[in-house]
Amino acid sequence: MEIGIVTFAETTPDPETGATISSSRRLRDLMEEMELADQLGLDVFGVGEHHRPDFAVSTPAVVLAGAATRTKNIRLSSAVTVLSSDDPVRVFQEFSTVDLLSGGRAEIMAGRGSFTESFPLFGYDLRDYHELFEEKLELLLALRESERVTWSGRHRAPLLDQPVYPRPVQDPLPVWIAVGGTPQSVVRAASLGLPLAVAIISGEPERFRPLVELYRQTARRVGRDPAALPVGINTHGFIADDSQTAADVFWPSYAWVMTRIGRERGWPPMRRHQFEALRGPRGALAVGSPQQVIDKLLYQHELFGHQRALFQFTVGSVPHDRVMRSIELLGTVVAPAVRAEVARRTAAPVSSGSFPTVM
Repeated sequence: MEIGIVTFAETTPDPETGATISSSRRLRDLMEEMELADQLGLDVFGVGEHHRPDFAVSTPAVVLAGAATRTKNIRLSSAVTVLSSDDPVRVFQEFSTVDLLSGGRAEIMAGRGSFTESFPLFGYDLRDYHELFEEKLELLLALRESERVTWSGRHRAPLLDQPVYPRPVQDPLPVWIAVGGTPQSVVRAASLGLPLAVAIISGEPERFRPLVELYRQTARRVGRDPAALPVGINTHGFIADDSQTAADVFWPSYAWVMTRIGRERGWPPMRRHQFEALRGPRGALAVGSPQQVIDKLLYQHELFGHQRALFQFTVGSVPHDRVMRSIELLGTVVAPAVRAEVARRTAAPVSSGSFPTVM
């Protein structure tokens, strides 16, 4: 089981003081968080792409390149690259560069993004939302397949036997497909033989199980081995020395962000009782003491048999020292316990009707 962290590098106001951290300070803090995660033996650190004032990162590859020179082992991923509004050639070149700087630790987590600001910013029409992603993913995969590429589509100038450099250390450069619950995206990932990252941010994780089952069923149907296709689960979470502290630290920023997004999308404001239900044993949030988070991760593993678990500790501007402590607990307490139990389960015979586990 790979265990790691994702962040959007939030620059939202502190819910208590109203002060907003500067983008430069947030990025300095982010480098420290990535260094600590690497030192503690965590497996992955992902950085999201956004184009709005709430977040400090619009170009994950630039941040990951900085982290590549300050870390040794941790894998460096986007979370996500909004491929629909980007140029796949530049995406490939940027992440190939990160791969070279890091000695083969770069990954692309490609998705359509949860916000739409990048589409008008880069001159794309939202009416082409689905076609843009399909076409640009096709080109990205062609670029990693061959040094010279011939390709044509509707939304970019064609390539005619065009060489693309630099080439990455890894062959192929890993590309994951990130989904929020769309069956068509799950089917596409399985059909193309690409790893799947499922973001679970609300409700009960159990309702996402059919998506993972669909992914593996589709893989079998098209002649691919599901055991060779990793699944990752991305979860909002936070760890403190005790359950109440974790909830009290995480709640203000989480409520601020979810309520603000809710106003944009027509959702009701987030209430504390909803938050407490979400961090219960079967809820989407992994917020609590180390043991509570261990239990939540193992419960999710029973549902999905997944190979990667990533936490988003900063949903809103959580104080940096609290985030560092959460990373420390993840690396020293939670991750070792979860890895050991998953290894034990994997070694044990799989009972009839249970979900397969693949390492």
